[in-house]
Formats: sequence, C-alpha cells, structure tokens
Amino acid sequence: MRISVVALGLIAGLVIGASAGAQSLASLSNQDAATGLKDVLSQGAAKAVSQLGGAGGFLDNAKVKIPLPDSIKRVESGLRMVGMGKQADELVVSMNRAAEMAVKEATPVLTESIKKMSVQDAKGILTGGDDAATQYFRRTTSEQLTQRFLPIVKTMTAKVKLAEQYNNLAGQAASFGLVKQEDANIDNYVTRKALDGLYLVIAEQERAIRKDPVGAATGMAQKVFGLLGK
Repeated sequence: MRISVVALGLIAGLVIGASAGAQSLASLSNQDAATGLKDVLSQGAAKAVSQLGGAGGFLDNAKVKIPLPDSIKRVESGLRMVGMGKQADELVVSMNRAAEMAVKEATPVLTESIKKMSVQDAKGILTGGDDAATQYFRRTTSEQLTQRFLPIVKTMTAKVKLAEQYNNLAGQAASFGLVKQEDANIDNYVTRKALDGLYLVIAEQERAIRKDPVGAATGMAQKVFGLLGK
C-alpha cells in the first residue's frame, strides 16, 4: 500500500501525541511531511551506495572490510608457511572488490522500496529508533539485493584459486558441523557481508540526519526531522 496524504496526516498525529509540548508536524502539510521523509531515506541510501561502491569502499574501510572467513583465518598462518599467503591476500582483495562492484546494484532496489512504503512502515520510521529506516530497508530489500549481488560476487571470486578450494573444503566441513552452513560457500559469505556493510553505512547516515537535521539534503527534510528531534 502506498502512503496517502491522509495516512501521513494520521502518522503526523501519532508523532504529535508522543511529543507533547513540542512543535508539531501539523504545522506542515501532509505532502511536505511525505516529501521530507522520502528525501531523507533517499539521501541516506544514495550516500551509502556512493561511499561503498567506490574504489576502496569496502577494502579501505575498517568498519565494513570483509575478512577471511573464520575457517580460513584459523589456518591462515599455516597457509603462509606453505607459500599460500599470496593467495590468501588475493582472496581478501577479491572479496572486497566484489562487494564494491555488487553494491552499485543497490540503488534501484532501495528506491523502489521507498516508493512502496506502507502506512505502518512510515509510522515506524517516524516514531521509531535511530535506525528505523535502516531496519525497514533490511526487511524489504535484502532478498532482492542478495539476488543481484550474488552473480557479481561469483564472477569476482572465481578468479582466485583459493576461493574454489575453500568452497570444496568448507562444504565438506559444514556437513560435519565444523563450519557454519552460512559460511560454507565463499560467494554466499561475501554477499552477506556486503549487505551487512551496506545497511551499516545507511544506519550511520540515518543517525547523523536524525541527530543533526541540518545535514539533510533538502529544506523540507530538515524541517520534518528537526521537528521529530524536539
């Protein structure tokens, strides 16, 4: 269900009730409230994609850099002792470059999610915690983004011999419970980590705007979230 003018008026009323004494969203038209909310969501998503999709977006950012899976890290020193350290390093670079390439596919999915936002979703974002919009994105886009990211990741990791070796060994180990099933395939592992990184950076953008609405992209977004913060 798309957000209607009436629905946004009801949402604004709920916010007013929860913020007695504060300047209310009633001072804005319903259309303005809708515009401000969508502007903030679009801004946070766009900045996250731009930041992570550039060269070094994952590899050079310690918060989102994708490390070797735990099962490889446990034997990493042994790999280096037998001359496979270079392959381990290549795999790390390949995984992170794959994430950087894949995350560029996120924009249309995130944009469509904003357009399809329901009344209940909008209410939760306006009255929720400082990452309410991020949680909405995770809930509504993770499946589609996984489908878009995975083929790109597979293409990138296929160039590294250690990735194939890992998949063979980890698949066998997972059958004995020695490796988590979700980490038994390098491509699935990288895709999941890429999504985690994307949502983490979106959450950072959302918190920053909620804390300081002046940083919002448009005046209307500044006004809407400025009122919510009072």
